Amino acid sequence: MKIIQNNEQNQIETSREKTIIRTSIIGIIANVFLAGFKAVVGLMSNSIAIVLDAVNNISDAGSSLITIIGTKLAGKQPDKEHPFGYGRIEYLSAMIISVIVLYAGITSLIESVKQIIHPETPDYSVASLIIVAVAVVVKILLGRYVKSVGLKVNSDSLINSGEDATLDSIISASTLVAAAIYLFSGISLEAYLGAVISLVIIKSGIEMLKDTISSILGEKNDPELAREIKRTVTSFKDVRGAYDLVLNNYGPDAHNGSIHIEVPDTYSANQLDQLIREIQMEVYAKHNVILTAIGVYSVNTRDKEVIETQKKVRDIVFKNPYVRQMHGFYLLKNEKAMRFDIVVSFDAKDRYAVYEEVISNVQKEFPDYKLVVTMDTDFAEE
Repeated sequence: MKIIQNNEQNQIETSREKTIIRTSIIGIIANVFLAGFKAVVGLMSNSIAIVLDAVNNISDAGSSLITIIGTKLAGKQPDKEHPFGYGRIEYLSAMIISVIVLYAGITSLIESVKQIIHPETPDYSVASLIIVAVAVVVKILLGRYVKSVGLKVNSDSLINSGEDATLDSIISASTLVAAAIYLFSGISLEAYLGAVISLVIIKSGIEMLKDTISSILGEKNDPELAREIKRTVTSFKDVRGAYDLVLNNYGPDAHNGSIHIEVPDTYSANQLDQLIREIQMEVYAKHNVILTAIGVYSVNTRDKEVIETQKKVRDIVFKNPYVRQMHGFYLLKNEKAMRFDIVVSFDAKDRYAVYEEVISNVQKEFPDYKLVVTMDTDFAEE
């Protein structure tokens, strides 16, 4: 069963890699042609905006090449040095693309400022403007296509490249506007327009870089994925609840994680072993997530007095508005001890103070009991 699933996963990863590479090659070809045409038009018409636009197309082609290299490296099989694989290389390639976009914006701004200080008169022709207009259409279509594929295969590099292409179409369109203004009024706004466009590119580069760094640092669990995994886990008979889901990202669509489940205290070790194995297989098959560990909370099911006590404790705990969950409750009557976990919201000004308050309130109601309370975190909190 596991071998079959691994083969299926390999096929999915291979298909994803081919899709990213094919899309990137299309981007390279389109950008090289556009850069050539724009460079000729820009030099002939003495237009700094069009020349900078051509340079930007070359940087886009370079970004697509980086995407291909990053995707190929990310597809390497795990080894002793990197047992979780090389998937995170895709984030690094996305970061490089962000830096290229940022550099292009800064360079364009410097050239535009030079042009403002030492202006040159542009000389437009109908043919040059038609070429730029065609470039606008091509860039709009290319941007939408690349970004849609990026969203489909969850590739930050393609998404960034698609957004950059869309920005390029705006740049090209603005050069047409500047040309029209110059032809009808004789006023050249190219340099000023180039400065504004450069600031837009810089802003976009910073946002791309910020998003990519956030992914590398580690973000909270995807709430929808977390809900689906918990739904799958709790669909098993006798699983009373699923909590403490932690997902570690080792690249787009590559997750390892752990979870805790509540099961009746009547379960034997053999039953638990079988249940845990079945849950791991099902979660991997449905969500492509490897649960490397499944912890167990035992639930009192044979003592009505204990069950009633749990209800009282829950009422006390949830009086605090910052408590999101309570789970893993178990009471030992003979030892006069009870244990449970609580999840305190990040909205609380002082999460530890909330934790202490909850313990204090429960202890007042049950002064003879020893409390073992753990403060958990909801890694998918919205």
